[in-house]
Amino acid sequence: MFDGLFAFGNSLASFMTLESVFMALASSLVGVVIGALPGLTATMGVALMTTLTIKLPSSQALLILICTYVGAIYGGSRSAILLNIPGTPASAASCLDGYALARQGHAGRAMGIATTGSVLGTLIGMFFLALFTPLLGDVALKFGAYEFFWLAVFGVIISATLTGGDALKGWICGFAGLFVATIGQDGIHAFERFSFDNRDLAGGLSLVPALVGAFGFAEILVAMKERRPVPEINPFDTVIPKLKDVFQYWRTILRSGIIGTFIGIVPGVGEDVAAWSSYAAAKRASKEKEKFGKGSIEGLMAAETGDNACVPGAIIPVLTLQIPGSAPAAVLMAAMLIHGVKPGPMIMLESPQFVYDVVAMMLLATIGILIYGLVLTKLLVKVLRVPTTIIVPMIFVLCVVGTYALSSRLFDVWTMLFFGVLGYVLRQYKFPVAPLVLGIVLGDLMEKSLRRGLVLSDGDLTPFFTRPIAGSIFAIIAIVLLMRAPFMQKLFKRKTP
Repeated sequence: MFDGLFAFGNSLASFMTLESVFMALASSLVGVVIGALPGLTATMGVALMTTLTIKLPSSQALLILICTYVGAIYGGSRSAILLNIPGTPASAASCLDGYALARQGHAGRAMGIATTGSVLGTLIGMFFLALFTPLLGDVALKFGAYEFFWLAVFGVIISATLTGGDALKGWICGFAGLFVATIGQDGIHAFERFSFDNRDLAGGLSLVPALVGAFGFAEILVAMKERRPVPEINPFDTVIPKLKDVFQYWRTILRSGIIGTFIGIVPGVGEDVAAWSSYAAAKRASKEKEKFGKGSIEGLMAAETGDNACVPGAIIPVLTLQIPGSAPAAVLMAAMLIHGVKPGPMIMLESPQFVYDVVAMMLLATIGILIYGLVLTKLLVKVLRVPTTIIVPMIFVLCVVGTYALSSRLFDVWTMLFFGVLGYVLRQYKFPVAPLVLGIVLGDLMEKSLRRGLVLSDGDLTPFFTRPIAGSIFAIIAIVLLMRAPFMQKLFKRKTP
């Protein structure tokens, strides 16, 4: 325990430079703005910032990305409270009581409650991140090629739950991502596949252009189609939270923080489920059930604590198993790989300090959202007035410049545009985009693990099913597939009164 505290202290001290603090505060601000603007999700924010941090050292780049992630999840509450429009899907639950409080003339108080819940939720999640990651890392050290293969398959299978939509559509996108990962030379013998004698394709499709296109450029196309009107913002009172609001609902804060963290650990669920689950649990346990949905301080506190606690929770499986807990965490994992950080079971042996570096980054991000939530709220909400006609061209320029700067290849820009159009088409037909990217990320791991496993077993498939951990993961996958089968869903519907 004390070793962990000392490691965290060393990590925090390493980021206590003027440059690092400035980067943390600036990127947290960017995240808050992205989260506050309806339609610009945390996933898109992390993907876009990945292009802008390519040339930076890995520690600085990941500091910026994590702060952007935390800030975006928090920033969604701004528009949810003021406009009844969730800036991010995670803030949907905050609309119920946050907007009701704003209508009652307590918008400032609601802002303060949301800030307090977000800060405390992130702190609770950080505690479990520091506590559980080393423990899970020790278990994950027993993983070999067989287990890694099933983990990659599991990551694609659970991608169906990343957005809570049709499972089949999620799997189609996930396996499409696996196919994209096979384009170019294979990782063992460098044999060209699906290149069609194109030298650009022979090297494979870069991950960053795919990320930026699927989440950045696609959002631009959606925003251009919808043409969201400029909202009117009413003035509000003080945003300094009352201490009694914090102490009165300490049980709700603790409960929501734990729920949010553990939902984050479950791969593919995400911050929106954490918010709704925390809200539902708070309502069941509350002595003021009648106030929920009508301006409940407790309900707003529960929702904001839950979704922000989910952020550190979602990073736990990223670091230990290389499986993201949410869509933004999937993009963050891809960014880690791009910057040379290899999350997974070996991380506690190869770079154990990195886990505590992440916790320190989370703390700086938490300080950032606390400052912006209490000091700059009145200024920040004015960003909501910026018309789409100004925001969209700025984001497009960042997408193109960031993609081209990666390797100075025009082909990467075309790749970004292709995935942007593909992402837009998928959205129009209600296909989730996150599983597509997750398939691209996990494709290389799946293929190499399968081929290494077959080499070790002389072509025998038996070890993939008979080894204890590999067999257990396979059993979980089989159960997930079985539960998603149409006949099982019909059976459950019949039993449900």
